[in-house]
Amino acid sequence: MIYSRVATLIGATAIAAALAAPAHADDVLTVHRLSAALAAEAVASCAKQGYKVTATIVDADGVPQAMLRGDGASMTTIGAARDKAYTVFMLGAPRNEDTSAAIAQRMGATQTPGGLAKLPHILLAGGGVRIKTGNEAIAAIGVGGAPGGDLDEACAKAGIEKVTARLK
Repeated sequence: MIYSRVATLIGATAIAAALAAPAHADDVLTVHRLSAALAAEAVASCAKQGYKVTATIVDADGVPQAMLRGDGASMTTIGAARDKAYTVFMLGAPRNEDTSAAIAQRMGATQTPGGLAKLPHILLAGGGVRIKTGNEAIAAIGVGGAPGGDLDEACAKAGIEKVTARLK
């Protein structure tokens, strides 16, 4: 009985010492987060042109971080914005493509059944832009609702330009 108490005490001491030890750099992940201000800038850019859009920012895992539905933007813009951002972040990395329009162009107009376009949240249309700090892609923004993916993309890029200084 005394031996088991000593063993428990030694084990507890070892665990406490391990937890108190400083973390190694390999054990710490740096995660970048963007504020909703970026989505607001993109929506404002489109609103100035008369477009009623939604802007969504996804993080490096493809999870929505911020979303702003502009005044008068339809409900369909919510899913479109999210899916454009998700598409460019998830499919853009292997070929270093920074826009969902570039991915859509590469994939072509006719998709094969069972292809990438059939995966959840993949939308092969313009309006999604990867966001980088240096060479590291940290997030993506998607805009939906303008009368064309090229216009959605322009609004996304305008939003990024407004916050570029803070991305360094």
